[in-house]
Amino acid sequence: MTPYFFGYGSLVNRNTHAYPDARPARLDGWRRRWVRTEGRDIVYLSVVQDPATRIDGLIAAVPGADWAALDQREYGYARHASGGAVVHDLVPAPDIAHYAIPAESTVDSGDHVILLSYLDVVIQGFLREFGTDGAARFFDTTDGWDTPILDDRKAPLYPRHQTLTAEETAVVDHHVKRLSARVKQRHEATFAAKNF
Repeated sequence: MTPYFFGYGSLVNRNTHAYPDARPARLDGWRRRWVRTEGRDIVYLSVVQDPATRIDGLIAAVPGADWAALDQREYGYARHASGGAVVHDLVPAPDIAHYAIPAESTVDSGDHVILLSYLDVVIQGFLREFGTDGAARFFDTTDGWDTPILDDRKAPLYPRHQTLTAEETAVVDHHVKRLSARVKQRHEATFAAKNF
């Protein structure tokens, strides 16, 4: 049987990939977290175990059951068998995996930033798949909003950036403000945005 993977960030935006049979799903017992790692100026969006939380995302088939290309896209992450933690509509249930940054790869401090162009891509996907309530749930089930957000909308640094509508941009901006996240302008940044 073809294996599937669960995506909870940019993979929710179908414009960033062409994985077959993508469909909405939920992962029980995990929540998202922005994490810092050595050797990168930007943070990763990862997941950590949390029995009280369920997160939205998409599952999609791994083409040809070949994990190599997906593992390459998700470099820096470790692949985990999801077991029965993913709620979906497939019958029979396939094997499903998700990715998370290994705890030993994270650091507690540093001048890391969240790219606004990346956050925009993620929220565009959540709006299209789960509506405004789903976008709000993304923000509420993600930790690490004390990490500054770099406003790179005019010259996006995220390689799979997308163009958002005014309404989509307004949703992102509303939740960033609601969470009192600090937004830095490009001229404030001193990092090289390396190692995407």
